[in-house]
Amino acid sequence: MTKYVIQGGKPLHGEVEISGAKNAAVAILPAALLVDGVCRIENVPNISDVTMILDIMEELGAKIRRVNRTTVDVDCSKVYKQKVPHDLARQIRASYYLIGALLGRFGRAEVPPPGGCDLGVRPIDQHLKGFCAMGAEIQVENGFVYAAAENGRLHGAQVYLDVVSVGATMNILLAASLAKGLTVIENAAKEPHIVDLANFLNSMGADIMGAGTDVIKVRGVERLKGGSYSIIPDQIEAGTYMAAVAAAGGEVRINNIIPKHMDCITAKLVEMGVQVEEDGDSLTVRRTGKLNRANVKTMPYPGFPTDMQPQIAAVLCLAEGTSILNEGIWDNRYRFADEFRRMGAKIQVDGKIAVIEGVNQLTGAPVRACDLRAGAAMIVAGLAAHGTTEVDQVYYIERGYEDIVEKLSKLGADIQCKVIPDKEWRNNVV
Repeated sequence: MTKYVIQGGKPLHGEVEISGAKNAAVAILPAALLVDGVCRIENVPNISDVTMILDIMEELGAKIRRVNRTTVDVDCSKVYKQKVPHDLARQIRASYYLIGALLGRFGRAEVPPPGGCDLGVRPIDQHLKGFCAMGAEIQVENGFVYAAAENGRLHGAQVYLDVVSVGATMNILLAASLAKGLTVIENAAKEPHIVDLANFLNSMGADIMGAGTDVIKVRGVERLKGGSYSIIPDQIEAGTYMAAVAAAGGEVRINNIIPKHMDCITAKLVEMGVQVEEDGDSLTVRRTGKLNRANVKTMPYPGFPTDMQPQIAAVLCLAEGTSILNEGIWDNRYRFADEFRRMGAKIQVDGKIAVIEGVNQLTGAPVRACDLRAGAAMIVAGLAAHGTTEVDQVYYIERGYEDIVEKLSKLGADIQCKVIPDKEWRNNVV
């Protein structure tokens, strides 16, 4: 096991390159199961969730070739299995995209319920509702979701999502791409990675219209052909580095971003007194003065993203005055509050509301990453804190951030990855 050791209190300076979007990659890679031919996928983030998805696809019979650090060739033409190994799928939330991809390709799928970070109840009922509308019979038993289409192929359908769900929108897109006829998804989510998935499928021959709006139409085609595609930059990784500069101070140029995707984060940081300048596919973030209080409510895109809520909470811990966070998506996203309190933060949680009274200084302490984005927030807080912060359970962080220690070190942060002896780790767990 490893942990991150941070000597805080050092402003950040320099430039950082943003990797490909995790939330797009973990759907686009399974989408290659629908393609008859080789897909060359570029700007793939080198993170553990991607490694896990590729391992699962190889187990299903896909041929995976790493062209370089950020490019993979995926050939699923020889895939014949429709059952996903339980031990692999339970380690990653995005394994549910394999249901839609396998259903679309073979008309049947056997996939364990998804794993990943514990953010409260995260049902996949809207996914299954869509599959049933398209003619699939669904059973959940013996630790697996069993799905099978009548006559071996899904058909188009009208699907209204009861709640705006990113995962359900993307999963139904996957299933509908090879279905017979027209599928209409109403009340669809509009996140950038949904548009990216639709663009990938269209570049392989799919017929998808309306991605990025609340009504998406998918006219099924007979086959998808191979081709090349580059994944969009990661909005949340970029936002995390923006939050790090806001908390620790300094000036950093953040390269390889799509500024429009960053607007919801930029606006809130500017409100807090952070300077943000746009220049093409880069943003320069600067913070030299005090931080202002702010109220933040997470919402579906184009609102403030829930995946940035813990990181902005870390910044608000240092803002003058009292700030209020309202979590509009998940039920259990404040588990990091106890970790912040160890560092001297004043934060009180009541259901989906957190009240944060800003302090002049955080103090380094041993903390843990409760989940992926909470782990990133521990780093943000540690960079700003006085003294030493040790972040445990960093495997959560490595699910979604490529080379975060190296990238921060190049910005002047004093952060190291330290191996924890097995005995010490077991004592900490106990």
